[in-house]
Amino acid sequence: MTTSANDRRVVQIPVEPGLVCLRGLSPKRLRFEVEYGLERGTTANSFLFLAAGEDPALLVHPPGNTFAEPYLAALAERVPPSSRLQVVVGHTNPNRVQLLRQLAQRWPQLELISSNPGAQLLRELWDQRKLTPPGAEATSEAEALPPLPPLQVVRGELQLERADGHSLQLLSTPTPRWPGGLMAFEESSGLLMSGKFFAAHLCTGDWAESNRSSTEEDRRYFYDCLMAPMVRQVEAVLDRIDELPIRTIAPGHGPAIAESWRSLLVDYRRWGATQERAKLSVALLYASAYGNTAAIADGLAQGVARTGVRVESINCEFTPPDKLLEAIRSCDAVLIGSPTLGGHAPTPIVSALGTLLAEGDRAKPVGVFGSFGWSGEALDLLESKLRDGGFRFAFEPIKVKFSPDAATLKTIEETGTALGRSLLSEQRKEQRRSGGGGGLSESRSNPAVLALGRVVGSLCVLTTVKGSGEAQLSGAMVASWVSQASFTPPGLTVAVAKDRAVEALLHVGDGFALNVLASGRETGPMKQFLQPFAPGADRFAGLELEHSPAGQPVLPEALAWLECSVKQRMECGDHWLLYAEVKAGAVLDAAATTAVHQRRSGANY
Repeated sequence: MTTSANDRRVVQIPVEPGLVCLRGLSPKRLRFEVEYGLERGTTANSFLFLAAGEDPALLVHPPGNTFAEPYLAALAERVPPSSRLQVVVGHTNPNRVQLLRQLAQRWPQLELISSNPGAQLLRELWDQRKLTPPGAEATSEAEALPPLPPLQVVRGELQLERADGHSLQLLSTPTPRWPGGLMAFEESSGLLMSGKFFAAHLCTGDWAESNRSSTEEDRRYFYDCLMAPMVRQVEAVLDRIDELPIRTIAPGHGPAIAESWRSLLVDYRRWGATQERAKLSVALLYASAYGNTAAIADGLAQGVARTGVRVESINCEFTPPDKLLEAIRSCDAVLIGSPTLGGHAPTPIVSALGTLLAEGDRAKPVGVFGSFGWSGEALDLLESKLRDGGFRFAFEPIKVKFSPDAATLKTIEETGTALGRSLLSEQRKEQRRSGGGGGLSESRSNPAVLALGRVVGSLCVLTTVKGSGEAQLSGAMVASWVSQASFTPPGLTVAVAKDRAVEALLHVGDGFALNVLASGRETGPMKQFLQPFAPGADRFAGLELEHSPAGQPVLPEALAWLECSVKQRMECGDHWLLYAEVKAGAVLDAAATTAVHQRRSGANY
């Protein structure tokens, strides 16, 4: 085990003779990107096939520069710097290129293997120095970068036969988010080293998950954040690996899946089917130099998808013009994002903008987003051209300096949710105008729906805070679908609509307070928390709050409050059903009675 001063460490896990997993462990989230939102830390998995005969050591999926210090020390224990080292680069971004440069300096006989798009990215990024903000100390030009090592390109597939009997099949698996994606399958062990696919951000030193339920929420969250916006490309990758004789899947993040990998593949297809059935779609066009604009795109996609609207993610640097045109013509809204490089937008974004101006429907909403260092000319260009072109903006342009922090990312997600809701609202209006609609949940005169409305629930306000300091996030909602669920331990269930902003703060392990409202005094809290909030708005602004023992917000005018911890989540159609244990609570007004929500129909709240 190798440890660094920043709590990140690397463990060496023997997988089988001649194969070691070098796993970077970080107990804290590495970044504020949406996929780290559960805040359970992360792992970075790479796989080292030791030198055998004339074959060099082979390293599959090296991590990013975040783990550089402990990782390079661990690798040097297994591979002397004088030895040959082949590296399969399954994911290419600036952070990984920084580590690859250090590998090239310490292992002069380094050889790289990547997919064709990955090779293109490596050539573009290798000699780029990270932009230095004004006032910061610039990197010395005397610190010469090593030359790009010899590069072997995988076009589709490549077979590597090794002297120790290991046979590796390298599969190019491009997606908009990871155009240089590459998987490695070792045939004798049935081990699929899947990179970003099937991953989960949680910190564990165990080689494999203990059972399916132990990581199910984490893997679903990772899917919703990053896979759902590119479901068609994900399906294509699933089709490619269907015929492989897999026995274990080892992703780039999280524990391996040894027992339930078949179920996980089925889950991936099932989760994707929900997206494919969506009648509305948003085209998300972007390019990203350092990953910051992509992080904004992920946040917007997460927010839109939460409403049941499909997101079609398009990486403009690697998408053919006909696919871009098809997405623009078939979608119901277009969002376009760009970094600013040298005072300009990247050429693929300028081309995409031209296609949008020429072929885009002015009746459909658009949005502009992106990151910048110390200037944002690319975003100004996108905004001015689209406004001059007569397009209707769904929201004010999102302009983020460098990378989004936690609060900004939450605002971005809520912006996407607001867009999805507005598209659904327009769809419902159009259906009413055309006499469409129908179905049990939509027909308010249906006897079953009317009967469902007679199921009564108490009126409550759910409040929650998560994190601390500048990274603290908060949320609240009116809840009436609440019921006691257990005596020992004391527990309750509460249903939360998928498009609620607060839903992102209510995963397993998160806490909240349930404020039970008093009959006759429910009007004030209802008015406060039923009003429409702008994305990123503070739900508690102007309120005098008390707090539970764990620091959850308590409304002083409530009849009673309960401090709860989420233990389980179950997907139920357009809602999540949460089971939570009650940790503390108090009755504030013993003489009052609970406010109850009476409904005429089960078709709405």
